[in-house]
Amino acid sequence: MQKIVTDLLRQWNLNPYVWNFLLIAAALLVGVAVSFFLRLFIRQKTGTEMKFSLVQSLLRHLSSPVAFLIPLFFFDALIPLLQMPSAVRQYIARASEIVMIIGFAWLLIRCIKVAQDIVHDKININVSDNLRQRQIMTQLIYIRRVASSIIILLAIGAVLLSFDTLRKIGTGLLTGVGIGGIIIGFAAQRSLANLLAGFQIAFTQPIRIDDEVIVEGEFGKIEELTLTYVVVRIWDNRRMILPINYFLEKPFQNWTRTTAEIIGSVYFYADYTLPMEWVRNEFNQIIKDHPLWDGQTAGVVITSLNKDVMEIRGIVSSRSSGNNFDLRCHIREQLLQRIVDVYPQCLPRTRALLQEEVTQKEDLQNAG
Repeated sequence: MQKIVTDLLRQWNLNPYVWNFLLIAAALLVGVAVSFFLRLFIRQKTGTEMKFSLVQSLLRHLSSPVAFLIPLFFFDALIPLLQMPSAVRQYIARASEIVMIIGFAWLLIRCIKVAQDIVHDKININVSDNLRQRQIMTQLIYIRRVASSIIILLAIGAVLLSFDTLRKIGTGLLTGVGIGGIIIGFAAQRSLANLLAGFQIAFTQPIRIDDEVIVEGEFGKIEELTLTYVVVRIWDNRRMILPINYFLEKPFQNWTRTTAEIIGSVYFYADYTLPMEWVRNEFNQIIKDHPLWDGQTAGVVITSLNKDVMEIRGIVSSRSSGNNFDLRCHIREQLLQRIVDVYPQCLPRTRALLQEEVTQKEDLQNAG
C-alpha cells in the first residue's frame, strides 16, 4: 500500500506534508458527514413512527460519543497511508488506539444511561403506591454506577496494557500479587465495606429511591444512592449525606418499606366537659368526603388524663405520608374552629380558687 501511495505522489508531484494534511482532513470530513447524516436519519425515521422518548434519549446520550468516534475511526483507518517515518506513524497509531479505547468506554457508559431511560419510561414511579417501581429504580441506578465504574477501570487497564513497558512491569509484578493484595485490602477496607454494603442495599433494599425515612431525628426522602453514600432530602430541602453502611449498622424508620399507605395521629387537648360523642361526629364529618382520606382507618379516643386537660387522639389513614400530613393539618384546623364555635368553654384552661372561697371552706371545716 505504501508503494502505491509513493508512486501516486511521484506521479501527481505532491508534497508528503500536503498529502498527509489532505488525508487527515478527508478522514475527519467524511467522519463528521457520516455522523451528521446518521443522526439526521435516526431523527427523521423514528420521529414519524414512534413517540417514545427513546429517540430523544439516544440523541441526548449518544450524539457526542458517536460524533467523536466516527471521525476517529476513519482517521485510524487511513493512518497506514500517511507519508512519514514508520516510528512516527506507530506513535500516531498508538495515540489513536488509546483515544479509541477512551471513546468506546464513553459510548458504553452512555449506552447504560439509555437503558436506564428505557426502563424508567416503562415504569410509572409517580403513582401513589410505587413500591415495585422504586425497587427497580434503586437496583438499576446502583447497577449502572457499578457497571460504569467497571468500564472505566477496564478502559484504564486497556490503555496501560497498550504500552509494552507497562505490560512487562505488570508481568513482573504478578509474583508479588499476594502481598500486594493484602496491602491493598487493608488500605481499601473501608471502601470495600461501603461497596459491599451498596450491593446489599441494592438487592435486599432496606431503603429505595424516594423512600420516606426518619434518620438522625429528621424526616426526609431518599434522593440519591451512590456507591459510597446516600443523600436524604429533608422536608425543608436540606440534604443529609450519610455513608451507605449507615443503613445497615444503625436503626432508622422507613415509612414506605412495604407500602406507601400510612396511618397518622392528630393530638389535641380539651377540658373534661367536652362531649366525646360530639367530637367523634365532627371528626367523621371533617374527613368523610375529604379527597386525602383513603377510607380505610379513622377513629377518636381519649389517650391520657392529667390534672388540667384530657388528651384526645384521632387517627386517620392516607395513601402517602404527604397526603396524611396535609390531612392531619386540615383536621386540626377544622376541629379547633368547631370547638371554638360550639364549645369555647371547653378549651384548655387552668382552674384556681379565689382567696374568699378558700376562707369559706376553712370556716366550714372549723365549724364542723
